[in-house]
Amino acid sequence: MRPQVSVLAVPSYDEGEVMEAVETHLRLNRFSELLRPGATVLLKPNLLMKRAPETATTTHPAFVAAVVRALRALGAGEITVADSPGGPYTAAALEGVYAASGMAAAEAAGARLNRGTGFRPVPSAGKAVSEFSLIDPVAGADLVINLPKLKTHGMTGMSGAVKNLFGCIPGLQKPELHFQFPEPERFSAMLVDLALTVRPSLTIVDGIDAMEGNGPSGGEVRRLGLTFASRDPFALDLIAAAALGMAPGEVTTLAESIRRGLCPASPGGVDLLGGGFRTVPNWKRAEGKALDFADHAPAALRPALRKLMPLLAPRPAIRTRDCVGCGKCAESCPAKVIRITGGKAVIRRRGCIRCFCCHEMCPVRAVDIRRSPLLHGTRR
Repeated sequence: MRPQVSVLAVPSYDEGEVMEAVETHLRLNRFSELLRPGATVLLKPNLLMKRAPETATTTHPAFVAAVVRALRALGAGEITVADSPGGPYTAAALEGVYAASGMAAAEAAGARLNRGTGFRPVPSAGKAVSEFSLIDPVAGADLVINLPKLKTHGMTGMSGAVKNLFGCIPGLQKPELHFQFPEPERFSAMLVDLALTVRPSLTIVDGIDAMEGNGPSGGEVRRLGLTFASRDPFALDLIAAAALGMAPGEVTTLAESIRRGLCPASPGGVDLLGGGFRTVPNWKRAEGKALDFADHAPAALRPALRKLMPLLAPRPAIRTRDCVGCGKCAESCPAKVIRITGGKAVIRRRGCIRCFCCHEMCPVRAVDIRRSPLLHGTRR
């Protein structure tokens, strides 16, 4: 059976417009077939860090609240909102993120905000990892609904259905996985394993306001007015990437999904529902996404070019005048190559794995992504 993805245009976060779209996505994807009366449901939004909804860093609270109301109308049992933001997985950190991101709206709609910090081992359903630690609300739910925010990502190209599930891993175990899988391709293989293990029953993507440029936290807000939903997270990412004008090879999680046969190789292999699909013009990619141009060079030059690639690859750089010395970058660095000296962060280039966790977690956006001057002008 061909995978199906619904795409609906939603011009704003008006409560009525978002509610209508969510109800339509649930109907088009036949979600009621999966929901037995009283089933516990876990909503997994993107709650990366303490940011206001207007920054498009986190899933919008109006979007999450609409899903809560729609599920209650369908007869769901307890509905929990949970994520493991960047940094330590503590009750204080969760409260700060909930407050900044407006998740009180989901609580007012009838959901419970997770305040526990437990996690448990779960056998992997993939092949790159044998076991994952998953936060308790995810591991214990009858159904998981994935609610990503559509964004660029410096390491994987795009943050969508598959990448959003990384927040099911508790706290600082996420940097550990970055260090264990430092290359984008291996990291993406781990993420695909994670998606197969969590097995979200449905994914609904908030692309009303998206983030382009240097996402997932340092980019610019762009009003797309699009929402996507599917039971198949891999096919959904294929269609979301196509809407952004991104080829499958530009999104490393998507390339891995296709390689494993989990996803069609092109959008033509997916049935589109809802009539809202369109291609966004001039979508700004993340500068951190490395370009591998060696394959396009003459065969005799490829070995030399591949040796040069580490020198030409994008790298994080501290913008010292804006650094406040909070230490979030050092805390999030899997390779432990960042230290705070004289009230400012310093990155030791030797040993940096270019995961861009520092860029992702900087609360004041003081970490730039620098590309070699030789690569300027090579991006589409």
